Amino acid sequence: MSTKDRLVVILTALNLEYEAVCERLSDLTVHRHAAGTRFEVGRLSRGGCRIALALVGKGNHSAAVLAERAMAEFSPAAVLFVGVAGGLWPNIRLGDVVVASKVYAYHGGTSEDDGLKARPKSWEIPHEADQIAHHVERSGRWRDGLTAEPRPATVHFGAIAAGEVVQDSAVSEQARWIRQHYNDALAIEMEAAGVAQAGHLNRALPVVVVRGISDHADGTKTSTDGHNWQPRAARHAAAFAAALAQELVKNPPTPATSNTDSDRSAPVRMTNRNVATGNARVGIQAGQIQGGVVIGAGADRPADLAASLGLLRRDLKQAHRDGGLDDDTYEAAKAELDTAADCVREGVADSKSRLLLALRRLRGLVGEVAELAAHLAGIIVAVKALQ
Repeated sequence: MSTKDRLVVILTALNLEYEAVCERLSDLTVHRHAAGTRFEVGRLSRGGCRIALALVGKGNHSAAVLAERAMAEFSPAAVLFVGVAGGLWPNIRLGDVVVASKVYAYHGGTSEDDGLKARPKSWEIPHEADQIAHHVERSGRWRDGLTAEPRPATVHFGAIAAGEVVQDSAVSEQARWIRQHYNDALAIEMEAAGVAQAGHLNRALPVVVVRGISDHADGTKTSTDGHNWQPRAARHAAAFAAALAQELVKNPPTPATSNTDSDRSAPVRMTNRNVATGNARVGIQAGQIQGGVVIGAGADRPADLAASLGLLRRDLKQAHRDGGLDDDTYEAAKAELDTAADCVREGVADSKSRLLLALRRLRGLVGEVAELAAHLAGIIVAVKALQ
C-alpha cells in the first residue's frame, strides 16, 4: 500500500489542541463511530499521509477508552497524543516540546500506616518510534511554517508524568510526591497513561506522546495562560507531531507481536461464520495458513502433546504479562495445564478422560484470549483423535 494511503490517529484533550492539528490538515471529512465519537479524517498538507483526528477530553480514563475505539476503527500505523503540558524543570522553557520517552501513571500506590508508598507503572516509547522521533528533531524541518519567534522551540526527550489532577504548585504534597518518586519526569499532564495502556494492550501498537510546554506547574498557570502560551505550545506540538506522523508512515514501526509485514491500516473483518452441529467436528478453519498443519495423529506421526502443551504454557505466560489474563485466572489456568501435562506424562491411553476434562476447563478460563482458545481447540481435537 502506498504511503499516502496509510493512516495515523492523532488524539487531543482540548479544543485548542484539536484546532492546532486541524490547521495542518486538508480535505477533512467527518467519520462517525457507531457509539457517537466524531473523527475528522484528512491529509497533512502537500499530499501527506492520512490523519484521523479526535477530541477525547481531559483525563486518562476517557483517553484510554477513545484511544482503543480509534485503534479498533482505523487499525492505524501509530497513535499520537498531541497537546500541552506543564514543565517540571527550569530548563524546560515555555513553548518547548517534550516527546515522552517514558510515561508514568504516577497515582498508583498503597496507603500504609507509615505513609503512602508508590507502586510505579510506566510505558516506554517503542524503540523504532523513538529513533524516528529523534531523526525528526535532528532534521529541524518540523519548524517549517511556524511563526517567527525570538527563540525557536527546543525538543526534549524524557519521561512524562500523567495523573488525574491539574498540577499548579511547586510546594504542594502532590508536587513533593512527584519530585520524590518520579524525579526524571520533564512534564506533567493528564492523558498519556491512558493512551499508552491502550496501545500496549492493542498488540503493542506504537504510541507517541508529544507535548508543548504551556506553563511550569508552579502556580503561574493563570499568568502564562493569559499570555496565550497554551495555543502557542499547542501549535509547536502539532508541528512536530505532523512531521513525526509523516515519517512514521514512511517507515512504520513493527509491532512487537507481529511476525509478518502485513498492512495494519486495513481493518480485518469477518466475512463468514460456520457452525458445526450434531456429530460434526471442525479440525481447522482459517483464511490463511503458513506452514504445515496436522489435525489429529497419523499412524506414522503421533501428536507431540508434550511439546504442544509447552508452547501453550509459553503463550499463557505471555497473555498474563500483556494483561489479557488477571492473576487469579492465570493461576487457575496454570493448575489445569499442570494437570494436563501430568496426564500426558502418565500416558494418554490411561488418562484420556482426565486430560480432556483439564483441557476443557482450561479453555473455559482462557476463552476470551483468541490465540489461546484457538491453540487449545487444536490440542483438544488431537487428543480426541488418539486411540
